[in-house]
Amino acid sequence: MSPTNHSVVEYGVNTGVLDKTVIGHSTTFIDGGAEKHTQYIHRVLLTKLIPGKHYKYHCGCAEGWSAVYSFTAMPSETNWSPRFAVYGDLGNVNAQSLGALQKETQKGFYDVILHVGDFAYDFDFNNSRTGDEFMRQIEPIAAYIPYMVCPGNHEKAYNFSHYKNRFSMPNFENSLNQWYSWNIGPAHIISFSTEVYFFINYGFEQIINQWNWLINDLKEATKPENRAKRPWIITMGHRPMYCSNNDHDDCTRFESIIRTGYFGKYGLEDLFYKYGVDLEFWAHEHTYERLWPVYNLTVYNGSVDAPYTNPKAPVHIITGSAGCREDHDGFQPPYRPWSAFRSQDYGYTRMQILNNTHLYMEQVSDDKKGEVIDKIMLIKDKHEPYSGRKV
Repeated sequence: MSPTNHSVVEYGVNTGVLDKTVIGHSTTFIDGGAEKHTQYIHRVLLTKLIPGKHYKYHCGCAEGWSAVYSFTAMPSETNWSPRFAVYGDLGNVNAQSLGALQKETQKGFYDVILHVGDFAYDFDFNNSRTGDEFMRQIEPIAAYIPYMVCPGNHEKAYNFSHYKNRFSMPNFENSLNQWYSWNIGPAHIISFSTEVYFFINYGFEQIINQWNWLINDLKEATKPENRAKRPWIITMGHRPMYCSNNDHDDCTRFESIIRTGYFGKYGLEDLFYKYGVDLEFWAHEHTYERLWPVYNLTVYNGSVDAPYTNPKAPVHIITGSAGCREDHDGFQPPYRPWSAFRSQDYGYTRMQILNNTHLYMEQVSDDKKGEVIDKIMLIKDKHEPYSGRKV
């Protein structure tokens, strides 16, 4: 592979005429493996897109062009109902959910993908060829809709260099995809790195930098005027605070460092509770688990007959069963009161934010040929002063 002279995107409104051209830039990425595999990462930024308009585009230069793809520019309004597929731990091998996700994306089921860490298994394997193949596998998805990501432990090689180079998320210039936030419809979504807590050999200051960024972001998102426009705050991070699995100490001891932090500081549970985070997506465990609203190991349901109506603590969803070479994880009874539903089926989560008060989720089983095995409606029609919760 050799560098190109230009990084070009030609695009146009959905008429088949690609009459607009944007030139970007390329960077050289050399893998840290024995072969020093070299790649050229191309980034082109399209601006002044018309919200809601459908576009066609292709990428390339004089040396060659991609196929023609399409996308819809994200609506700018808050009063629409975005649809998501959410999952983590999708590998190059045993990618059980991949076919369904490719098909459903191209049939228009989703507006966004949330991939909650752990890609390819692993990007750096086979001198990076596994990572290259994985990126080709998700192209039938990521070429059409936003493919939003956060880092997992399987991205750790060479200080997460593949993850940092292969994606371009918001706030890329400051955090190299490790933490960022963005708005869609009535939701504010925060992506962060649980891995800064575990790979402190890459610098403890990363925990502090992310912590300070999270505080500032949550303060901004919970200003009354912002929360009124986007009442839903949703987070995505790879390793869960809570889980019922039998394969990691964090699950069997129920004392995740993500939840409690270091030296009594930097724990995320208090922070997310204080600022009224509604929904927290996790992966890492190769299973699906839905929790009751929980804070500090205690269930804080909403109304008695409908625990997800005006819940008094965040709702946690662990969705790491999309399929990888490490197969399933098991569960460890007896189960804690905060565990509401568990499944070892391969599958993925669908979510639709219906409006300012209703959010729907369901879990799809690949083992059961697309059957929905779990579903909930999260309702909040009452609002507490989010920054005033005691912790």
